[in-house]
Amino acid sequence: MKYIACVYLSWGLLASAVIPVSVGEMFTSLLNVKQAISVERKLINYLRTYIDHELQRLEDIKRFYAKVSDLHAQVYKGPAAAMANPLVAFTLIKRLHSEWLNVVYSNEAMENTQALRSSYEEEEADLPKLEDLQGAAMGLMRLQDVYALQVASLARGRFQRVTNGKPIDVCIPAVSVPLSGDDCFLVGKVAYEQEDYYHSVHWLEESVRLFRGTGGEWSPENEGTLEDALDHLAFSHFKTGNVSYALSLSHELLHHDPMNGRVLQNVEKYEKLLVAIPPISIRSDGLRRPTSNYLRTRDTYERLCQTRGSQPMHFKNPGLFCDYFTNGSPGLLLQPVRREVLSLQPYVVLYHNFITDTETEDVKRVAQLGLRRSVVAAGEKQATADYRVSKSAWLKSSAHSIVGKLDQRISMITGLNVKHPYGEYLQVVNYGIGGHYEPHFDHATSPSSPVFKLKTGNRVATFMLYLSSVEAGGSTAFIYANFSVPVVEKAAIFWWNLHRNGEGDVDTLHAGCPVLIGDKWVANKWIHEHGQEFQHRCSLNPEE
Repeated sequence: MKYIACVYLSWGLLASAVIPVSVGEMFTSLLNVKQAISVERKLINYLRTYIDHELQRLEDIKRFYAKVSDLHAQVYKGPAAAMANPLVAFTLIKRLHSEWLNVVYSNEAMENTQALRSSYEEEEADLPKLEDLQGAAMGLMRLQDVYALQVASLARGRFQRVTNGKPIDVCIPAVSVPLSGDDCFLVGKVAYEQEDYYHSVHWLEESVRLFRGTGGEWSPENEGTLEDALDHLAFSHFKTGNVSYALSLSHELLHHDPMNGRVLQNVEKYEKLLVAIPPISIRSDGLRRPTSNYLRTRDTYERLCQTRGSQPMHFKNPGLFCDYFTNGSPGLLLQPVRREVLSLQPYVVLYHNFITDTETEDVKRVAQLGLRRSVVAAGEKQATADYRVSKSAWLKSSAHSIVGKLDQRISMITGLNVKHPYGEYLQVVNYGIGGHYEPHFDHATSPSSPVFKLKTGNRVATFMLYLSSVEAGGSTAFIYANFSVPVVEKAAIFWWNLHRNGEGDVDTLHAGCPVLIGDKWVANKWIHEHGQEFQHRCSLNPEE
């Protein structure tokens, strides 16, 4: 997929005029990414057909070449004798008049190319859009940040971070691929276009290294070249204050493109700057990550995501326990649920084996057609946001019998009324590339929140089902409570969002950590205040 050509502005600033043709959201759901595999299989078949036709065309050309070469090697050795034969003379004249014309001006190559393009265009609606490419790139940068991954290791297909000066595998995926110089260039270019020079420097450095390793050779499928990577990297370093290195890279670029007037101007500017101001060398590890408007607890959030549920000081609390739980419900007497109390403040419980394999597949299958980009509260409305990358669908009890069964099971375990509108419809969520949900509250913190549209009060509790396992990442991190819960397939996690007096519990601030490896599916059941008057009574203490 090609970008519109870059427009170069003064001071060497590369500004890409990128105009998305249509909105793509494939990157927000791994289900959609998996579906793209079948699309590429079709493209492979189209390309195979094109290659077969082109090989046949080239075979015909080779046959014609061999025929004419043989005539010149054998028949035309003595031109006078050969031309004495009228048949030989006729075939020469005919060949020069029409056969060479047909070979040189053949439309077959164009027809083969057009057939390939037409087949490609038939699949174009199902192909990733520019937003998907950008979203996937941002997903890689998010994983780089949250899990402190080294870009050089990612380029090798490894997931490593440096601990005590040594690279340590965060996880070893079952399947992986290395990244090319062009792959790294595109990630760096996405960061560059957002003026995020912290990430652009890391990824473009790796791109330049890989391009240099191939001798700067260009492949037809590539978006960028060594020269492109050098150009973007030089300006990225300039923007971070590393003028001397920007100058060095610009000189290297001029070695490949000595007549580039814009780069020559940049070199002149950089040299003047270095004369006026002593050079300050800024190493890449001294770069500063861009700040986040939404993530004010970034350090805690990332630490909890990296520890993935292994917080021994938290779980050594003697008040925590595991048991078989019936909640006094007759429906659970013969088959009590396995309960694990994870936290007392806030009160967080994990119910193991809450849902069966068959039930998880039924829920995912029913939800697939309804998956849409997940939204967050934005005043009185809802909108998509970069800090929540997933797709979700809402399932009514009439959608499938399993939804009603789950509602009944949730009600037995929690003792709460979960029927609509006292409980919201079941929300099924599938996370995308680096899919996450940054720290947030489930309960409304503003009286204008869409949560109150049901007119049944605030969200008093959350019941979340894990519908899949993941190889790495995807934990649920409770920021202020300082612990995280890894994904436990077929389990369900429950917590109270509100105190008994109706005030929000700030300790329930939580996040869905980015999925590092795996396909994460969850289902949320949000239960509201109204309808729980006799199930979850208020305390006599107004402060409780």
